[in-house]
Amino acid sequence: MPLYVYEVIRPDGSGGEQFEVFQKMSDPPLTQHPETGEPVRRVFAEPNAPRVWTDLHARSAVSDKNLAAKGFTKYVKTDQGTYEKVVGDGPKQLKRSNS
Repeated sequence: MPLYVYEVIRPDGSGGEQFEVFQKMSDPPLTQHPETGEPVRRVFAEPNAPRVWTDLHARSAVSDKNLAAKGFTKYVKTDQGTYEKVVGDGPKQLKRSNS
């Protein structure tokens, strides 16, 4: 269902407060504010389309700060079979057993 943007029409004809409403495409446009009854008009707005995933998005998603905020723990390999914690909860170091 599309998200439409409406604005209140002030007495002088200028635009006022804007608000968003989910409506079917087949629904007629609103003419009054659903809560206040003020006259409104539908306005054109930038579409909320998915954007291209870039390397910057990927780096941001796995940044230390973002991982910590989401509750993940990140380890970085420091030596053969040794990993040190960079962010999060858990032991400070993990070592691979030589079994």
